[in-house]
Amino acid sequence: MVKFVIIFHRPKNLPNFETAYTDLLALIERMPDIQRRQVVDVLGSPVGEPPFYRALEIYFANLDQFQISLRSKAGQEAGAELGRRFEPNSYQAYFAEVYEEAGGSTPT
Repeated sequence: MVKFVIIFHRPKNLPNFETAYTDLLALIERMPDIQRRQVVDVLGSPVGEPPFYRALEIYFANLDQFQISLRSKAGQEAGAELGRRFEPNSYQAYFAEVYEEAGGSTPT
């Protein structure tokens, strides 16, 4: 499984951010072959005020499906919206392979 993650820094103007984010999310939800998505609202940090506000995680079956989805019309529209509505240094994005394991513990 592959996930695409967009991490948004704490916005200077929260109402404007929420409007732009909602519009972006509507476009992303039209992208083909999304397996699941998660929205992560950052609550805090053990070392002070976190620089991040929200993360959006979008999951695909594999790298090929992710790339096809990004190249789709909806993927191109979502990418253009991200670049148009959010300043370059207001977010970070990456994609990664995901390995999931059942919970467990390390013996002490």
